[in-house]
Amino acid sequence: MTNALGAEDSSVRLQAALAVGSNPDPAFLGTLVERCAVEPDFFVRDMLSWALTRLPPEITLPRVRQELDSERPRARSQALHTLSKIGDKSTWAWITRDMLRDADDEVARTAWRVAVVLVPEGEKKELAADLVLQLGRGDRDVQLSLSRALVDLGDVVKPSLEGASESSDPAVAAHARATELLRQNPETGFDAALAEAKRVVALGPDRAAAAAAASAGTGTAAEAEGADC
Repeated sequence: MTNALGAEDSSVRLQAALAVGSNPDPAFLGTLVERCAVEPDFFVRDMLSWALTRLPPEITLPRVRQELDSERPRARSQALHTLSKIGDKSTWAWITRDMLRDADDEVARTAWRVAVVLVPEGEKKELAADLVLQLGRGDRDVQLSLSRALVDLGDVVKPSLEGASESSDPAVAAHARATELLRQNPETGFDAALAEAKRVVALGPDRAAAAAAASAGTGTAAEAEGADC
């Protein structure tokens, strides 16, 4: 089974992880954790984490915690992902500010997601204040992950987003405004929200509102003209 978990064919590795999880055995704990740190396939990594959740948490959590300090980004990221799957609220104390600001985007994205899952109600405001410090970071996918994490925290993020929306950094200000748009209307697509936020930041709130009103007025006039015809 250990050989199968390290096989060249990803489908073999996936089946092996499924088999280990279906028949949980603490003897495989170390192997599963080590494979998480090096497994290149997303679906196999997810199955490895699932297999770890099938083991008793009292033996799994201490071993997974060791990986949070690993020099390998994938080991840190997958350890965080496994914590989210186990969902033990006591592990909230293991999520540090350094993890939320990790230089590796994948580690940071996973830390944001896990933090939102584990954070106690009374510490959501402080978490929101930490997360907004990452606004404007990375590419679209990274920014989308951060916006989702902030939105999932609920109304407590509003003051932090309002402050960030006045940032002198246009990327930060736009990302904050886009996140607030998503918070107010979850059905809004991220790309549309970000485009609107960038427009407001570029023009300024007053000019953007005036331009929107003028555009709406032109549309109304055109509709009326069409009705007269």
